[in-house]
Amino acid sequence: MITRMNHTGFVVRDLRKAIEFYRDVLGLDLLMERERSGGPISQVVGYENTHLKAGNMGLKDGHVLELIEYISPVAAERPTEERSVLGGGHLAFEVDDIDRTHQELVSRGAKKLNPPVEVVPGRKVCYLQDPEGNWIELMELRE
Repeated sequence: MITRMNHTGFVVRDLRKAIEFYRDVLGLDLLMERERSGGPISQVVGYENTHLKAGNMGLKDGHVLELIEYISPVAAERPTEERSVLGGGHLAFEVDDIDRTHQELVSRGAKKLNPPVEVVPGRKVCYLQDPEGNWIELMELRE
């Protein structure tokens, strides 16, 4: 089932300012930045016409903090159950069989949001929620 933890993500209002804080104040390294819209990323996060910018921050321990700025939809203020909320986060796990793991977690009380989708060749991803509403991402990474 789960093979290891992958990353933690936080939704932020301004990606540039967040990167500066985590890099300049906390000392994390900026590992990469990217921008995605539509297609598979819309399926993963569950919004039509999604547009987001993201930056990965990390240290030498391997764990990554993903900072996400939603361009569309615009981030909502708390309290809400929306995924594009300031301060919202998710915990990602790598799994060896995402379809089986997704089905098992849903059968054991996780809230199904979308089925696994291949976002790029060799990478299948899906989101679901634990019984308390916390976001979980499953990732199957094939070589």
